Amino acid sequence: MKRRSFIRNTVLTSGALAFGNHFSFASHKSDVMAPTFNLKYAPHIGMFRHHAGENPIDQLNFIADQGFTAFEDNNMRKREISVQNKMAKTMQKRGLDMGVFVAHKIYWKEPNLASGDSEKRAEFLNFIKESVEVAKRVNAKWMTVVPGHVDLKLNMGYQTANVVESLKQASAILEPHNLTMVLEPLNFRNHPGLFLTESPQAFEICKAVDSPSCKILFDIYHQQIQEGNLIPNMEASWDEIAYIQIGDNPGRKEPTTGEINYKNIFKFVHSKGFDGILGMEHGNSRPDKDGEQAVINAYKQVDNFL
Repeated sequence: MKRRSFIRNTVLTSGALAFGNHFSFASHKSDVMAPTFNLKYAPHIGMFRHHAGENPIDQLNFIADQGFTAFEDNNMRKREISVQNKMAKTMQKRGLDMGVFVAHKIYWKEPNLASGDSEKRAEFLNFIKESVEVAKRVNAKWMTVVPGHVDLKLNMGYQTANVVESLKQASAILEPHNLTMVLEPLNFRNHPGLFLTESPQAFEICKAVDSPSCKILFDIYHQQIQEGNLIPNMEASWDEIAYIQIGDNPGRKEPTTGEINYKNIFKFVHSKGFDGILGMEHGNSRPDKDGEQAVINAYKQVDNFL
């Protein structure tokens, strides 16, 4: 599943949805359920729609009813403000922490931050300013940043300097609000030509920016394809990792459907004292309610590491 398709598919239940006269899936239960899991796994809108329906509020309630304690939404920035407010109220009521949303327009086919173009940089910084308001509205701490495509006309050193400068300016916007952008390296197979691809590169950039507002989003699916050696690479870049995302490979579906030993990875993450969010940025391997239950069962299986 390509990231662009993933984002496009999950936006189907965004701003235009009506919120009148809906019945909470968990109306008969206490607002905050006891956690089922050892880590903060975060489903997304659409993952359990066959159980909960299309209404995002009912989906959030279903997520909480299953014992999940977090939620992420790539498309939150694009949702209507009224929808953001209602989702935020539900998350607060049900004890769900808000994970990442995508902070800006991503340039998949042409350079933006790597180019050093002043107009592209200004556009990016404006998106960051707007995303601060979104984060406040939905009580988010993290937002995803993808630096975009490489600039084939520039040496990689110059491109890196251009990206670092943009991220320093973005950090200056975020720091007063205690918000963090997390840089996501993406694999060459799904996203050929992007500037940021590996965890050591992201680590180097974060060290150069030198801000608590600029950290790494370590997407296990992408890095299994791009560099492998997952636990040693997470260990090496751990000081700069603030957020983790999940997807098995091949297929980008739930854990246990591919080759990644998620039980061992989650055991490692837990051993590091990680109290952040692990976003379930993947599809379901099977359709309908049975497939959604299979996702829940898979997380119970791989979370059994203690």
